[in-house]
Amino acid sequence: MNDDARALAETRDYLVPDDAVQNSEQIAAHEAPCIPNYLQETYWWAYLHPKSFLFFERAWVVNIILWGNMNRLTAAVLDELQLHAQSRVLQVACVYGDFSNRLATRLKQSQSHLDLVDVASIQLRNAEKKLGQHDNVSFHHQDSNDLSFSNAGFDETVIFFLLHEQPAEARRKTISEAIRVTRPGGKVIFVDYHGPRRSNPLRYVMQPILAWLEPFAMDLWREELAAFLPPDIEPEQVSSTFYCGGLYQKVILKL
Repeated sequence: MNDDARALAETRDYLVPDDAVQNSEQIAAHEAPCIPNYLQETYWWAYLHPKSFLFFERAWVVNIILWGNMNRLTAAVLDELQLHAQSRVLQVACVYGDFSNRLATRLKQSQSHLDLVDVASIQLRNAEKKLGQHDNVSFHHQDSNDLSFSNAGFDETVIFFLLHEQPAEARRKTISEAIRVTRPGGKVIFVDYHGPRRSNPLRYVMQPILAWLEPFAMDLWREELAAFLPPDIEPEQVSSTFYCGGLYQKVILKL
């Protein structure tokens, strides 16, 4: 077996949710979701291949990918949290680097709980290893397009750099599900790419990179994130803050 064939075989092994993930005490027991086609076809190299962690699971690598803005964007989420004692926060999709650790640490201060969802079992296994020191985190093998949580079960929901990786239909479903599981009076916090100002030199660096590696991200350059929200959301419910010359955005949806 040559190296390419061996790598593909390893990838297939990781695409199948294994007993270790399904039987974990911290992962909700239900039928395992299928890996979406867009994830297998476009992002297998970043999220599904076992060797991807050797490169991406380093805080400094994530910071370089975000042009030195990882700490700033993480702080933007943490500063936005409005927690009461024993709040429940949902993070939709795992994140490379220290984001989830910092989020769990912040929640622990108010005896609050973090529920972490991902469609890829390999990502959940990695997250369990990273967050093993936290006793306020639960892991759930679910598709962001079809969450199994009840309505209004979370005080706040965080979606950090996921939407740009999804085609428009999946993006809308993810947003709708995040809204459904967040209680009235709570909020959904989005952080993602945004079309930068024409005067921003990173615009001309990032455009070909994203078009090549992350083609769905260009949707968020062409349209505001609010364009993907359900039609019943009122403009006054949405507020946006932009970073790095408009390359990144934080969008707050108040329910």
